[in-house]
Amino acid sequence: MTDPHPTNAGLFDAARRVIPGGVNSPVRAFGSVGGTPYFVASASGPYVTDAEGRRYIDFVQSYGAIILGHADPAVTEAVASAAAEGTSYGAPTAREVALAEHIASVAPGVEQVRLTSSGTEATMTAVRLARGFTDRSRIVKFAGCYHGHADSLLAAGGSGVATLGLSGSAGVPPSAVADTVIAPYNVVPALDEQVAAVVVEPVAANMGLVPPSPGFLEGLRNACNEAGALLIFDEVITGFRLGPGGAAERYGVTPDISCFGKVIGGGLPIGALGARTEIMETLAPTGPVYQAGTLSGNPLATAAGLTALERLTPEAYAELEARASRFADGARDALADAGFDAAVCQVGTLLGLYCGAGPEPGWLPVDYDDARTTDEQAYARLHAELLARGVAFAPGAYEAIFVGLAHTPDVIEDAVASIADAASSTHS
Repeated sequence: MTDPHPTNAGLFDAARRVIPGGVNSPVRAFGSVGGTPYFVASASGPYVTDAEGRRYIDFVQSYGAIILGHADPAVTEAVASAAAEGTSYGAPTAREVALAEHIASVAPGVEQVRLTSSGTEATMTAVRLARGFTDRSRIVKFAGCYHGHADSLLAAGGSGVATLGLSGSAGVPPSAVADTVIAPYNVVPALDEQVAAVVVEPVAANMGLVPPSPGFLEGLRNACNEAGALLIFDEVITGFRLGPGGAAERYGVTPDISCFGKVIGGGLPIGALGARTEIMETLAPTGPVYQAGTLSGNPLATAAGLTALERLTPEAYAELEARASRFADGARDALADAGFDAAVCQVGTLLGLYCGAGPEPGWLPVDYDDARTTDEQAYARLHAELLARGVAFAPGAYEAIFVGLAHTPDVIEDAVASIADAASSTHS
């Protein structure tokens, strides 16, 4: 039994005895920043509170899933009401239809939707669907983009030129990635008749934050058209965060298949993929591509997701982007005034932080090689100083920073002041 009055260290020790590494997702382990993970006991609005009662301004936001704020009253009421009616049925529900209708009504190119229980399931299914629809095997992905932990997408490769992928994880045999090609981000690769699909984060948010260069997404669209391949946008992070139509709407490029997660669950586990009817009807039971999930379209997740999406009006997105800009500008100035070398990147409501002096003023990364030049030790020092001052960034230098609607101007002002103090302290 765990201590009824635990400390973070005590919980971590207990966790390591029964959970590999003490965490259920490697990014939570603090391995790259050092120290002991804080264990969240509760959360409200822009804050999380740990097991020892310390409160932090939270910019992790469940890695983008929380957009209205933690324990939003409308969302928690919707979940409680849904739970009172039953938590899982293994049968269809009306809310599944409503959520699919909502996604199809705003996501470019989406006519039908299949709900899953995670973003990984969505991207895994999208790849299988693309292969089944085209009757081709090869997949092209980009160095530094993360699409979940499905075997065929856990491929590592060099950059500069497109290369056949090598297994990026123990337990993933070479055969699983033999048909996966790795290309450098922001470079349009040459495609041939073997390519079933190109899968890309339209805004790369797993190597910090790297926006698409002008013409990159348009080039991918044209290359796929010419080769008869499908274009898959992994919008698990960007979908319904950059706006109702995600990156596809923002950049005016319509993919063949879109993958979603995070925001559409209102803080509960969910994923989805969508495409035009011709493609989606290749999925079982109407087609030969098999995919299933007992908890897909879970009634709690659909209740939370619908409630969250209903609140995300154009005015809400405009306010969210304004707050993200306010935080980005404040953080950029605070770091510069403290003499802490760093670059802050912004794409709409998404932020990224790169530590270290770039090759020139105003420099921002354009691919994975650039992103890996970030000073991870400097980030680790800043991360520790921020935690000590009650500000929580993700425990890894390659994660995005998420501002939510609960981050009011006063909260942002407090966070920026903490950044200024933390950055100054890294020199002492």
